[in-house]
Order: sequence, then structure tokens, then C-alpha cells
Amino acid sequence: MSRVIRRERVGWDIAATALLLAVAGLSLTLPQNFAGSRWVLVAITVGVFLIYAFGARAYVGIHEGVEDPAPAVSALLQVGMISLLTVGVAIEPNMLLLQTLVLPLIWMTSRSTLQAVLVTVGNGVVLGLAYGYSGDFTADALSTGFISSGLSTAFSLALGLWITRIAEWGVERQHLLADLTAAQAGLETASREAGAIEERARLARDVHDTIAQSLTSIVMLAERARLDGSPAAIELIESAAREALVEARALVAVTSPAPSAESLGDALRRLGDRFARETGMRVDVSASDAVLARDVQVVLLRCAQEGLANVRKHSGAASTQVTLAISDAAELRIRDDGRGLGGVSIDDDRGFGLAGMRERVALVGGSLTVADGARAGTDLTVRIPLHADADADADADADAEKETTP
Repeated sequence: MSRVIRRERVGWDIAATALLLAVAGLSLTLPQNFAGSRWVLVAITVGVFLIYAFGARAYVGIHEGVEDPAPAVSALLQVGMISLLTVGVAIEPNMLLLQTLVLPLIWMTSRSTLQAVLVTVGNGVVLGLAYGYSGDFTADALSTGFISSGLSTAFSLALGLWITRIAEWGVERQHLLADLTAAQAGLETASREAGAIEERARLARDVHDTIAQSLTSIVMLAERARLDGSPAAIELIESAAREALVEARALVAVTSPAPSAESLGDALRRLGDRFARETGMRVDVSASDAVLARDVQVVLLRCAQEGLANVRKHSGAASTQVTLAISDAAELRIRDDGRGLGGVSIDDDRGFGLAGMRERVALVGGSLTVADGARAGTDLTVRIPLHADADADADADADAEKETTP
């Protein structure tokens, strides 16, 4: 039971006890209609109080959580209270004062609004007749009785219907609040799941663009070393393995794959040198050393790694050009003189990594285009617009790194 319901019932207990004492005291001061009538009135008052205390009290409250009585219990409680009140009014009209307790309890012990309305009206009719009986059914007694009980009935109906509507509105509000709370919990769960999915996708892209590419290089170099057994191939394998280790540590640390002191241009030139050593392909790198935001640097470097990996696996090219130009946008181009796309597009999803590259570029507001070159080969272009605030942040990061570098 909630604290609100307990406090409400304590209030009712105080009110019922005060009414018991007041009506019992009044009964003892009234003139007797017959021998012992005062004590009969006191007994009726106590009887109504006992019906409240040991029966109707359990159903007092307008809050959700107060159960309705069973049909038999509801009928028994209401018939008992109305019967006692009717007998009391038939003996002494002043016993109408007990309606102060009985009328609200009729609403509390009813299973529906219709039942409460019908029982309240019936109670008014019966009490009007009982009042008339106490006056020998004279016209004055009947009119006074029905006026008194009618006014009490009308007030009880108005107040009962109003309180019932408030209670229904409160229950609806609680249900809406519960639905809203459940919806918020569902949104939080969905948000967490979406975040987890996005993080898994990011890690998958990072692993594909770094460690997976390094392992592919190691496999190809190992095949070459097995064929010719040259010390240079073994040295390249060792170098590629070290690069893979650095990239793995960078992923674990959730940092850029290049050291903080190295610019994107330096990283691209180092990547081109390594690619040329591993493949024997001529690689020309022309890259600006302008400072970019860290997230843009990571995207461009990953795209360069993936683009060169595609050149290695699919192009059959003899030379490759990597160009990074910085103006109002960062534009990375990778061109080769190989066999071209052969009708393949980004949407074909043939394992070229192009779809993942496009998703990565879209995260920073950029675009990816892949097309056959003007004369031969493939031309891959990544373009990421740069904003003034992003450039300012990048300059601030660069200045901070210079200040903290020994």
C-alpha cells in the first residue's frame, strides 16, 4: 500500500471517529421517542462506524491501487449502512447527520459509477420516506424529508462525479507517465544499441583498413620470399609486421595510426614508400603538409591505404600517383595505369572495400568518386569540405602539440 493511500485512510479514520463521537453525543441529549431510544441511536451510530472500520475502509481512496470490492461485499456493505441509517432517521430525523459518512462510502464501495449513482438516488428516496415516517407521513414531514435527502443526494452526485472524473484523469495520467517512461527506456536502449553497432562498424573499418591490409602485405611478401628467398623480401616482411603491430596498438589506444608529430603528408609519403618496396610499383606521392583536423586526417589516410590496397589486388598497374591538395576542401586522388574498373561501381559490393570507404568519408561530410581514368587505369577521388572552425581547431591542436613536444 502506498504512503498516499495510508495517509488518506488515516484522515478518514479521524473524520469517522469525530462523527461517531458527535452523533453519539447528540443522541444522548435528544428526547426519547420510546424507552431506550437514545441507546438505540448510539448503537446505530456505532454500527455504521464498525461497517466503515472493518469493511468499507479497505476500499477508501481515489488512487490507483485501491481495488474494487467483490459484488457481494459491495452489496452487503451498502445495504448495511443504508439500513442502519434508515432505521436511525425513522426514529430520529437528526440522524440524517450520518449521511456525511454514508454518502461518500457509497461511492467508495461501488464497483462502477452507475452503481454509485443508482444507490445514492435510492438512498435519498428511502431516507425521504424514513423522515416522513418519523412525522407520521404528514405532508410537511414528507416534503421536509425529501427536500433534505434530495439536496444531500444532489450534492453527493455532483461531488462524486467530479471526484470520479479527477480519479480517472489521475489514472490516465499515471498510465501515460508509465508509457512515456517505458518509451524513454526503449529509446535509451535503442540509442545504446545504435552506438554499439556504430562502434563495431568503426572498428571493423579500422581493422579492414589497417591490420587486414598489413597482413595481406605480409602474406604477399612471404610468397615472394618463398619464391626467390631474397634478404630484401625478408626485411620487407619484418617491416610490414612492425607496421601491423603499430597499427594494432593505435587501434587499442583509440588514437590516430600515425604518430602525433607526423603530418598527413609525411604519413602518405611513408605509405607510398612502403607500397613501392612491397610491390615494386612506381609510386609518386605529392601531398600538402597543411594541418587538418584529426578526424579528417584519419579518414584520408584510411582511404589512401584502402585505395592502394585495391591497386595492388585488382589493377595490374605499373605506376600509381597519390595526390593530396588542400584548399577549401581536402582532396585525395589515387590514379593508376592499370586495367581500370571493368564496369564495377561502388554499389556492386564485390569486396573492393569501396562501400566501406564511402561510409567512412560520409561520416565527415565528404564524397567518394571512382571512375576509369582519362587514358587508362582507375581514378579514385575523396573530397572533404573544410570549415573555418574545423581549421581553427586543427591549428590549435597543432600549436598545442608543438608546445608539449620536447
